[in-house]
Amino acid sequence: MENTILEIQFALDTFYFLVMGALVMWMAAGFSMLESGLVRSKNTAEILTKNIGLFAIACSAYMIIGYEIMYGGGILLDKISGTGEKYSNAADFFFQVVFVATAMSIVSGAVAERMKLFSFFAFTLIFTGIIYPIEGAWTWGDEAVFGLFKLSNLGFADFAGSGIVHMAGAAAALAAVIVLGARQGKYNTDGSSNAIPGANMPLATLGTFILWMGWFGFNGGSVLAMANIDSANAVAMVFLNTNAAATGGVIAALLLVKLLWGKADLTMTLNGALAGLVAITAGPDTPSALVATLIGAVGGILAVFSINILDKFFKIDDPVGAISVHGVVGLWGLLAVPLTNSNVSFSGQLIGAATIFVWVFATSLLLWLVLKLVIGVRISTEEEFSGADITECGLEAYPEFTK
Repeated sequence: MENTILEIQFALDTFYFLVMGALVMWMAAGFSMLESGLVRSKNTAEILTKNIGLFAIACSAYMIIGYEIMYGGGILLDKISGTGEKYSNAADFFFQVVFVATAMSIVSGAVAERMKLFSFFAFTLIFTGIIYPIEGAWTWGDEAVFGLFKLSNLGFADFAGSGIVHMAGAAAALAAVIVLGARQGKYNTDGSSNAIPGANMPLATLGTFILWMGWFGFNGGSVLAMANIDSANAVAMVFLNTNAAATGGVIAALLLVKLLWGKADLTMTLNGALAGLVAITAGPDTPSALVATLIGAVGGILAVFSINILDKFFKIDDPVGAISVHGVVGLWGLLAVPLTNSNVSFSGQLIGAATIFVWVFATSLLLWLVLKLVIGVRISTEEEFSGADITECGLEAYPEFTK
């Protein structure tokens, strides 16, 4: 009888892992729709190609080398295909690999409209195969690697990846934007900034809702079990808090832009939802629903201010606000964890955040500079004017409307 119960729990937890992983994979569609809605129509096909290409490259690179770096423990294929103690190892790999692709998707939007497609793919290969797995080993890995103690031993905790996934993706994006420079026409000679509106707000809104839905798998799956009463209750609470934080981010961003500019701003509202989701990701298991709403609200406010400050004062041209939403708010998410989890320290969170950011930013900056030197990273001014769709992909996303 006991063996039968254990087999049922194993089957249910494996199935739960696979379903949660499928939800996270669906976030790739969300990033694709969000980013293609926030860029100009002449760059739509290229950014869609980037998103589907990066997903495939990330899955392959993480399978071949990244998973082994991050978790170790033997011959790679045996580890993936073997039977785990609580669920299938293949299910665990599937759940982990879609997280890697999510981190890389963050970079895609930040470098939109001026990056060479295959330079981006070259970076994707190294980031998902080496850079991300190393910092993942320091945080979620089974043991200390590369001469560092596990950050959890220092009081660091990141439930589903506000820092490990989102801030890491933002750090790589920041390095890329610094190397690339701004889009043509974004900044004037006097230093003022020009708005470059996206082509399709319905598509951007659809992408946000898809990401919102996928986030339930992102956070809910990170409970790592569901086939008993305690874990089922934990998953339900994580779902509740994830949704509450997103709503808090939307409301706070919407009210703030109305107060600042006198009108609602859809793009800031969409980023408010994503900021709320990023903020709660580091610790959706311990707050009450009301506190989760407040954590998300602070994330929404931070996103609005950060997007404007990076644009106007630092001349960081991020077409979708990814660096602010995933980086600045990702840091806030980490720092919010000790507010509701007494087992986590602020010092541990700061050490962990600094370790992740410095490693990912430094290695990414070096890699971008090497790529710039060897194959170039930016399309020409003429190609940028014509649009990356024609120059990088040889087709247009909306040919009937651009002839």
